Amino acid sequence: MKHPDDDRELFNRLEAEMATGAGGEVVDLDKARAARTDSTAQSTSPALDPSADSPGTGSDRVMADGPAPSGPGLMDRIKATKRHPVIPGWLRSAADFRSAAGWVAGHYAHACAFHAIRTPLYAGKLAVRSPIGAAKFVGGTLRWLTDAEGAPVRSAAIEREDVGEYLALSRQRAGRVRLRLITAAVAAFLGLGFALFLLVMAPDWLWAFGAGIVLALGAAGAPKDRPVVTRAVVAPQVERLTSQIVVRAFTTLGIAEINKAASKGKDGIEFKNPIQRDGKGWRADMDLPYGVTVSDILDRRERLASGLRKPLGCVWPEPVPGEHPGRLMLWVGDMDMAKAPKPVWPLAKSGTASLFKPVPYGTDPRGRAVGFDLMYANFLVGAMPGRGKTFALRILLLAAAMDPTCELHTFEFKGTGDFSAFRTISHSYGSGPGDDATVEACVDSLEYVYEELDRRARVINGLPKDLCPENKVTPQLAAKKSLGLHPLVMTIDECQEVFTHDQHGKRAAELATAIIKRGRALGVILLLGTQRPDADSLPKAISANVGIRFCLQVMGQPENDMVLGTSMYKNGIRATTFTADDLGIGYLVGAGPNPQIVRSYYVDNATADRLCERAHAARAAAGTLPDLTAPTTEKTPDTLLTDVLAVIPASEAKVWNETVIDRLAELRPERYGDWAHMSSEDKTSHLTAALKPYGIATGQVGKRVEGKFTNKRGIERADISTAIAERNRKRDAS
Repeated sequence: MKHPDDDRELFNRLEAEMATGAGGEVVDLDKARAARTDSTAQSTSPALDPSADSPGTGSDRVMADGPAPSGPGLMDRIKATKRHPVIPGWLRSAADFRSAAGWVAGHYAHACAFHAIRTPLYAGKLAVRSPIGAAKFVGGTLRWLTDAEGAPVRSAAIEREDVGEYLALSRQRAGRVRLRLITAAVAAFLGLGFALFLLVMAPDWLWAFGAGIVLALGAAGAPKDRPVVTRAVVAPQVERLTSQIVVRAFTTLGIAEINKAASKGKDGIEFKNPIQRDGKGWRADMDLPYGVTVSDILDRRERLASGLRKPLGCVWPEPVPGEHPGRLMLWVGDMDMAKAPKPVWPLAKSGTASLFKPVPYGTDPRGRAVGFDLMYANFLVGAMPGRGKTFALRILLLAAAMDPTCELHTFEFKGTGDFSAFRTISHSYGSGPGDDATVEACVDSLEYVYEELDRRARVINGLPKDLCPENKVTPQLAAKKSLGLHPLVMTIDECQEVFTHDQHGKRAAELATAIIKRGRALGVILLLGTQRPDADSLPKAISANVGIRFCLQVMGQPENDMVLGTSMYKNGIRATTFTADDLGIGYLVGAGPNPQIVRSYYVDNATADRLCERAHAARAAAGTLPDLTAPTTEKTPDTLLTDVLAVIPASEAKVWNETVIDRLAELRPERYGDWAHMSSEDKTSHLTAALKPYGIATGQVGKRVEGKFTNKRGIERADISTAIAERNRKRDAS
């Protein structure tokens, strides 16, 4: 049993009191021991005493921190660790390996070809410089033979009048000169003998040997500032990213917690991994100071780029999915992403595609290819005007065109014919600036696709389970033409013109929502593009159900979240950080486990035309071309009347139909160009049929041509003016 005073605490305290002058007082040991016991009990756990006063009263204090936990065991800590991949990413990805190997092979092939074609130039330069090299060789040899390098030392001995040192140096020079003369004589004798041997035994080799000597002398005579060989490539100067540079940049952001840590001589930033090369740039993973989030950094991306002394397009801070809001991944590229060379779309040169395989879509900031499965998904792209939205949408439409089995329905409501190359391979096509006829044609196509959903559902429901175990379209089922389960892609660019239409907007939104919800398993894909992503132009039911989203630069949080999804802006996924220079660059969400910055492939109009011609040939071979002679949902837009009136001057009361068509083709070749290739009779009947829905009749129009009076079917300008006025009157009344 332990004695209460075994630790000698009481005696030590008494000793201290006596030392301070408290001696002479008689102490009751029992009372002192009792007081010590009470104080110990109160200081250890006052909150555990049921008879104690409530916390906060008197002088009682409650311990806020509980007992320290024992922590996870060894196996728990091992299981919670994150393992770095054994094999680097570029070796695990076949595409990345092929890209890296192809780049290396191309680099050295270019260097070899560059120097090979300039070999005669290099030889000429060396021949011209060989006399200078010969003079340098002779002069250097003479200086070596005469021990010229020792002359300054001997001169110094003479100036000091040191006879002994001078005599020693002279004897040393004499020995050196004697040995060097003998060496030079032996070398000259052997060289001359070798030359005579080559002259007798191998005269051709003598010329080669002489040429080699000339080239060597030319190399020796080349000035250091004028090298013989020019550079085949110019390597960019890449500044290494260090922790000091990163911390310096973050202290310029004006964030209080970072500056507070810096003022105390601390970094405030904890690097979780060493800064390392990642693609064509540097990657730094870090924990921000307590209370600082990734969103705070994203709001200051421009200032961060200034602190790093990099263009804005090189600096890409991102949150790390699955980690706390203060974990940041900073990627700093060697080159501005917007100014980097545009990679070629993999399908641009040759080959076909299958929508059941990943579609090549773009590249990430590191230059790695980004693709995704378009089948079983839908796609939405949104952006401000002029940010590359149509080009980003057209890449997927081109991929669908490269699949010969895919059925296309294509509509664009800018009215400029951006998708006109797809007209001949689309089962329905429309282009117009949101006019009633084009919108109605689009809704008719949506109705057709909706009915197609019902038909496909009945077909799949009737299939045996061994052929369709997952109750969805598979590549094997799509290949059976009798089932009609081939991929179907409907594209609507500037879809806000359809969904906000006074007469057809509500029905269009209902149909699009149903197609998005049901079409995924039935092989039906909807591609939407809009430059006005708000609640009116993009119904919530549509934006909430689209699987894959791509958002280029937008102006604010509502537009950002309307395209990318709710709370994306709050989580640091902000397309508002892009600039006007970031054409085709945006956030891609839904194509992978995490949102990522992607630059979509760029295909210009001429290349798109060639690709559609290739798609047309592939469909013709597969027998899947649409029957363009059959009635389709495409209708002549209301701009026809305006265009006809524009090509008929006021001085011309009556005009032949074929003349009107020729003028229309010249006015708008993207819309009426095909009409100009018709025969004269077909032109007449085609315009008559096109104007009939507007109540405009054609009649015989007589003209004198080259002295001969000719009658052909035509129209009167007054009828066109009357029809336009009546249409405007009805529109204003409604």
